[in-house]
Amino acid sequence: MENLSTITTFFGWCTTINIGLLTYSSIMIIILNAPVKKLHAKMTHISPEKLNEMYFNFLGNYKLGIFIFNLVPYCALKIMA
Repeated sequence: MENLSTITTFFGWCTTINIGLLTYSSIMIIILNAPVKKLHAKMTHISPEKLNEMYFNFLGNYKLGIFIFNLVPYCALKIMA
């Protein structure tokens, strides 16, 4: 049972850290929208108008990944315990 507790703790911390990174990324994109778009447009040669859509898709996919690979296993392990 100790192993199950360790895995549950691991998934709990993974979820917490990833949600923190998602929040930080979202806030930085909102606050620093113009400088970030300018930098990414220069680096990737993608138009700034297209970058908003790409940021939105990235954050949405990252959130889904957190739910599928971190939060759902954590909840399942909590139910099992």
